[in-house]
Amino acid sequence: MFAVIKTGGKQYVVEPNQKIRIEKILGEKGSLVTFSEVLLTSDGSVVQVGDPFIKGAVVEGEVLEQTRDKKKLIFRYHSKTRYRKRKGHRQHVTDVKITSIK
Repeated sequence: MFAVIKTGGKQYVVEPNQKIRIEKILGEKGSLVTFSEVLLTSDGSVVQVGDPFIKGAVVEGEVLEQTRDKKKLIFRYHSKTRYRKRKGHRQHVTDVKITSIK
């Protein structure tokens, strides 16, 4: 069984007991979260597609950790003018373990 959920402006294909890293959501370590924006579910033989979401479908998960992603480097450069700027950014992310798809 799997589902496609939408969170943080992105879509994720998830299965039970799968760990995913998503944009930061509120919740302490060990707390439960529910994703109600389910776009598609499948249990092998039956596939449900939402328009845009499936009514009544919920994916539940457990927050494993609130952390920050790897550093992304931003580098600006203008040729012939000795202009160089380097900056870094670390995005806040949440690690979630999917517990069930309903």
